[in-house]
Formats: sequence, structure tokens, C-alpha cells
Amino acid sequence: MGGDYDVVILGGGVTGLSAGLYTVRAKLKTILLEKEVIGGQIINTDIIENYPGFPDGIRGVDLVMACEGQASKFGLEVMYDEAVSLDVKTWPFTIRTAQDETYRAKAVIIATGGAHKKLGVPGEDEFEAKGVSYCATCDGNFFTGQDVAVVGGGDSAVDEGLYLTQMCNSVTVIHRRDQLRASKILQERAHENPKMKFVWNSTVEEIKGDGQVNKLVVKNLKTNQKTEMPMGGVFVYIGFYPQTQFLQGVIPLDESGHVKVDINMQTEVPGVFAAGDCRWHSVRQLAASAGDGVAAAIRAFEFVMEKTHAAKAGAH
Repeated sequence: MGGDYDVVILGGGVTGLSAGLYTVRAKLKTILLEKEVIGGQIINTDIIENYPGFPDGIRGVDLVMACEGQASKFGLEVMYDEAVSLDVKTWPFTIRTAQDETYRAKAVIIATGGAHKKLGVPGEDEFEAKGVSYCATCDGNFFTGQDVAVVGGGDSAVDEGLYLTQMCNSVTVIHRRDQLRASKILQERAHENPKMKFVWNSTVEEIKGDGQVNKLVVKNLKTNQKTEMPMGGVFVYIGFYPQTQFLQGVIPLDESGHVKVDINMQTEVPGVFAAGDCRWHSVRQLAASAGDGVAAAIRAFEFVMEKTHAAKAGAH
């Protein structure tokens, strides 16, 4: 397929779909490239309770289908293909894909999202959204009054663990080292919180349950002893990586691979924007990601209009 577009959006999560809705309604010819399934990680979420406008919650897949249908209704094109390179040396920009297609774009919105590193243990995939979570802010409320575990020892693990103490009976931090890696102030808060417990030098070997998580098999790395710990849920924070590998050396990324942007979602390259979980300082929340997509779309529209007017003026 390939072709010339006003805007090419890379990534079909809620960020990309929100951006696409705004660009097509602004009458910009737009195509969205998604490498796997529309919706990204949110389609794996059973019930979303913290997205504005749905007081009774909404299933992730239902929200995604509604977003895609709405954007498509106004003319968004969707192609299942993966961007493998972005050339920003000349304008319009050039995107090449895994299916050997070439797209040219007056503006590009990068909304490739990211992925949580997984434990890779038995039961993790089976019980995802059934007691296994990667987002306390999203799912913590489902575990009110229960005993839960947090795996990891960095800032995210401790911060989210502290958040969970507000609704859970207890929060057990399981860490492969003998001390936390989190910032000192977070460590102090964690150790001072009576609801937080710590299991050191240990890893989760298996997640068990009966339709829902009910226990973890934990191995002590020093003694090799395995213990079954009753748990209503487990929150995994061993890392998060943005899907931006193809952008290395193309636009500025931070040390973790997040795209550097300003408050307008603008990268260092005028006309190239990044939004959602792939950008730096993202709060990794659905509503915020949708807002990112909208902001990027509005700025992309302004950029395309400026370029168009400049081209017309130059022709006279």
C-alpha cells in the first residue's frame, strides 16, 4: 500500500486512536499503523474503573472497539503493519515498514506505547487480570481488604506498593536483593508503613490459583528453599520498556528509550510528535494517554497548516 499522508500515526492504542480521531476530524488525511492488535495493552484489562465517563466501569476491549469505530467513522485508515524506520532528514518524512511499504508524512505521531517486563513464570499469563497486575493505580481497588504482593525493589515497585496500602490489608514486597533500590525517601516511607512487609533475596517461581490468584511460590535465593505464600494478588514491577527501538539515533531518547518531548508532545524534530507511554515522564494512565494523543494531534494539525501555507506563499 504505502502512500502520501498528512499524518502517519505509529501505534494503535488509545493514544493513537485519540490522535487519529482529532486529525481526521480536522480533515487531515491520516493512516494509523499497528503491528499487532488495535488497542494495545488495555485490551487485556477486564474492567476499567478509572476512565472518566464510565461510573460502572467498561471492559478494555469494549472501550477500544468504541474508540476505533469512532475514529474510523470520520475517515481514519488503519493498516496492520510495523514501522521499522523513520527518516526525518528530509520533509515530508519517510516511514518504512516490516511489510516493505513506504509512507510519506507531513507530520508523524509516535504512539507505540511500551510493555512491562514479565516474570516469565508459570501462572503469570494465565492469571493476568485475574490477580496478576502491572498497575496498582489501575487495579488496586479490586484488592480492597486483601493481602497482596509487589515484586520488585525500585521506585515504581515501592511507590505503587505504598499506594496499595491505602486499600489492601497488607502489601508484601518480594525483592531479589537484600535491600530496596528505590529512592531514599520512598524507602523510608515503606519501612515506616505498618502494612508493608518485606521478603528479601527471593523470587517468585510460580503463581497459583483457582480461577483467581490465591498463592505464590517464592524461592529464597540463598537457601533455595521454596515457600507457598497465600496472596490475593501480585503486582509486578521489574521494568517497563518503551517500544522505540527503531528510533535509536533518529530522535532524542532518554536512557530508558522514552522519546523526549516538550509540553506540546513535540520532539526535537519539528513535525514529529510522541504521546502516551512511549514518551518520557508519562504517568502511564489511560485517560492521560488519550489526552496526550489529542495534544499531539492538535499540534500536528497546526504544523501541517503552517507548512501548507508556507508552501503556497512560496509558490506565488
